[in-house]
Amino acid sequence: MKKFRVTLLVFCLVLLYLGGSDLNALRHNYKIQPVSIADLEGGEPPQQWLTIEGGYVDLLQAISTTGSVEVSSFLVPLKSASDTQDYRVLIETREPAIVDALKTYHFKLNSVHEQQQYVQEHQELFFGRRDVSGMVLSDLINLNNQNRLAKLKSDYGVDVPDDVILFTEDKEPARVRGFLFVGVALLGLFKVFSLWKKPVAPGAD
Repeated sequence: MKKFRVTLLVFCLVLLYLGGSDLNALRHNYKIQPVSIADLEGGEPPQQWLTIEGGYVDLLQAISTTGSVEVSSFLVPLKSASDTQDYRVLIETREPAIVDALKTYHFKLNSVHEQQQYVQEHQELFFGRRDVSGMVLSDLINLNNQNRLAKLKSDYGVDVPDDVILFTEDKEPARVRGFLFVGVALLGLFKVFSLWKKPVAPGAD
């Protein structure tokens, strides 16, 4: 019985932490905020939920984190100018047109000449201006992705800026989940403390 109560308590505290994190994120990101790619490159994100304006994608520098044809998303650099190789923002995108183009470029073309011709035929898609809406990854998720990018850098020579901003396209703050998690956690804690008040039978563990 004691083990059950401890397990339930830990479960409720985890839910309370996750729910509180969601509610705190919602409080600071109640409304989406526009920001220019130039401001983002030169400073810190004003909040997590943003529309990044004025950026240019560079699909030739896109990163696949799986390295297989089954990939469903790519990390794509978003730059302030189309003629520079430098960037600070990486957007995780599942945009079908981009994913299909990169899968074709990397996995379906048989020669460098075919790849070059394909890029020339899709210049706007590969290097065009693109405004994106979504969320800067939270610190915990960002740390996990930083570790993943560090592994890509060491294993495959992927060159990623040390202060890269990871941004997930089309992601929005959770508006219901936080309230749900906190509600379930409070009910669970009430159950735990009510059980703790009851005397434990001799020999129960």
